[in-house]
Amino acid sequence: MSTASRPAISLDAVSFAGSGLVRPECVLATADGSLYTADWRGGVARIRPDGSQTLYAGRLPGERPLRPNGIAIRDDGSFLLADLGETKGGVFALSRAGELRPLIETVDGVDLPPCNYVALGTASRVWITVSTRLIPRSRAYRRDVADGFIVLVDPLGSRIAADGLAYTNEALVSPDGRWLYVNETFGRKLSRFPIRADGRLGTKEVVTEFGHGTYPDGLTFDAGGGVWITSIVSNRVIRVARDGSQTLMLEDADPAHVEWAEQAYLAGTMDRPHLDTAAGRVLRNISSLAFGGPDLRTAYLGCLLGNQVASFPSPVAGAPPVHWSFGPFID
Repeated sequence: MSTASRPAISLDAVSFAGSGLVRPECVLATADGSLYTADWRGGVARIRPDGSQTLYAGRLPGERPLRPNGIAIRDDGSFLLADLGETKGGVFALSRAGELRPLIETVDGVDLPPCNYVALGTASRVWITVSTRLIPRSRAYRRDVADGFIVLVDPLGSRIAADGLAYTNEALVSPDGRWLYVNETFGRKLSRFPIRADGRLGTKEVVTEFGHGTYPDGLTFDAGGGVWITSIVSNRVIRVARDGSQTLMLEDADPAHVEWAEQAYLAGTMDRPHLDTAAGRVLRNISSLAFGGPDLRTAYLGCLLGNQVASFPSPVAGAPPVHWSFGPFID
């Protein structure tokens, strides 16, 4: 990481949008200026440029709550939601009218564990991450656990595309379509796989590894070939250059909390309290990042503990996400 004494962007540059959101872990921005976040009220919240909000919500059968973690926007305006259930998961399609149906609930004949993230790729592909097979998931907050995996859904069906990952978190196809990048949160590394023509993944490469207090969660790409990473626990945003070098862009860490979590991680005793109380001066355990605005120079941050979306001006434009050309959508 850069040896600069302070982050490139001051916390004073951070502003907020939205209100009353419930665990807006994943944030997406669209070309019309709207923001969309996962919301544990059972769906997706939309924040319009004028500040008005709409909740698109659905219900699972029975008493099982819908807990969207990662979300994706499809070209018809509907959503894909990665369900982070307590003991089981799946990915569900949600219409803006509230119709909910499963996209996938099993893979290779086995029920999906709680699902972390879902992203659209090229060639009608959907990429899904599962952080761990362990229940509760906190049992995988360890350096010696690597049972996470990636699922590919395409016109041929669904299958596990990669396995043995150290707490698989967000995964995105690179802007050139050649690579699938993935954060391994408790492996503390950003990895990538070459994507073959048939959708199969080649041999994993480690792009960069992270150090003290950094646990990579969300990722996105900028127009200069960089990968932007959000870190839970320490409220850090880090830009990873093509050569793997790191620059600290933004930070709102509580040093005492980071040290407490770090010692627990090294001792193999990290648990929910280390994540559930990680708040800084203004940021609330940031977990994802999306570029938006008319010039893609505003960075928006999802979070685990807050009820708003933070943003800051970026010195470099983001790469347009897959859904940037979709819409506009009329409710």
